Amino acid sequence: MIKRLTAQQTRLPSRSRLMGTFSYLGVLCLIPLIFNHEDEFVHFHARQGVVLWIWGVLAIFSLNIPLLGPFFFSSSVFFITLLTLAGLLSVALSRRWRFPLVGFLAGRL
Repeated sequence: MIKRLTAQQTRLPSRSRLMGTFSYLGVLCLIPLIFNHEDEFVHFHARQGVVLWIWGVLAIFSLNIPLLGPFFFSSSVFFITLLTLAGLLSVALSRRWRFPLVGFLAGRL
């Protein structure tokens, strides 16, 4: 028999959801990383958010590279936006989705 989890068993505190949401909003990812490191759920999302933010900053600097820079920037913006939306959805659903490559790099932080 499969045991189903009720909404009460998977519910997170509203503070954890708020901090998890901050994790994917650019530079705001530093707030949960610094102030909420004792919560494993928030810390997981904050590390992924930091990797996405650093990737975005590097993409901006890549604009100075002729020919290849604008292509790298536009593709990076697309993937960062896609992963940010997936991260916000995972926080809303109280899940931990480990993104390919981003999750690996976040685990090394």
